[in-house]
Amino acid sequence: MNISKRTIVETSLFLVAIIWALNFSVVKSALSEIDPLSFNGLRFIFAAAIIWIVLIYRGQTFTIPKKDWLPLLGMGLLGNLIYQGLFIIGIDYTYAANAAVMLGTIPIWVALFSHFFNLERMNILKAIGVISAFGGIIFIVSGGKDPFSLSSDTFVGDITIIAAAVVWGGYTILSKSFLDRYTPIQFSAVMATIGSVVLFLIGLPNILQLQWQTISASAYGGVLYSGILSIGVAYLIWNYGLQTVGAVHTSTYQNLVPVLGLIFGIVLLNEQLTLLQYIGSALVITGIVLARWKLKKVGKAPA
Repeated sequence: MNISKRTIVETSLFLVAIIWALNFSVVKSALSEIDPLSFNGLRFIFAAAIIWIVLIYRGQTFTIPKKDWLPLLGMGLLGNLIYQGLFIIGIDYTYAANAAVMLGTIPIWVALFSHFFNLERMNILKAIGVISAFGGIIFIVSGGKDPFSLSSDTFVGDITIIAAAVVWGGYTILSKSFLDRYTPIQFSAVMATIGSVVLFLIGLPNILQLQWQTISASAYGGVLYSGILSIGVAYLIWNYGLQTVGAVHTSTYQNLVPVLGLIFGIVLLNEQLTLLQYIGSALVITGIVLARWKLKKVGKAPA
């Protein structure tokens, strides 16, 4: 790869990290004017449209064998109905900064699932990363300004976001078998289509009751940003990065998302975390980096 092309890829991946990190604050702000069900239903229409446009443009149209219909439907419901429902409700009940860090634990859950299902055993660094991340989660959940309580809004939001991260970790593991038969864009198109239909139908009663004239331009922009950029465009750039610079190098940019998401939540939304929550965020981010770290294998010296 020549220098100019690599620079474009690196810049694009850094831009994706910013898009994903900023999405937490954008969604949090838009949810103050648009209810979660309407927001999810609307943004997925735009996300699916963008992915299908690119799919058709690249000539990757395809057919789905009958044996895959039910499994793909199940995956679509898991990755969109369940995950997206947990994500959008969770972020509505907690800080955008907390949500960014909590959702950043997805690699931790992927590492745990991979270990327990004998897909990839954890090394010592990954094990330390998992312990660090769990310690950080405890600090974040219990270290809020209000007294620790199950009825606390941020507690409910934090736990819901953690549940979303667990669901997406499982979804990631289950997706691998489908990606042997479909390209990433084809699989994404199917998932986005299922998500757009299901989430739009669920949100339709709320959408019909929206007072469109009272919604600000920034809230409409949040729907477009989250659907077109954060789901549609960002995913396509991410897959291009995987193809050109490899999975290991590309994944390092994902480590920036919880860090930048934390910063954006504090700076843009003026969210004030406690000292324990800052310490917890640092532990989680450290755990994420360690969970992604791969130890170099030392080969045997020739006789």
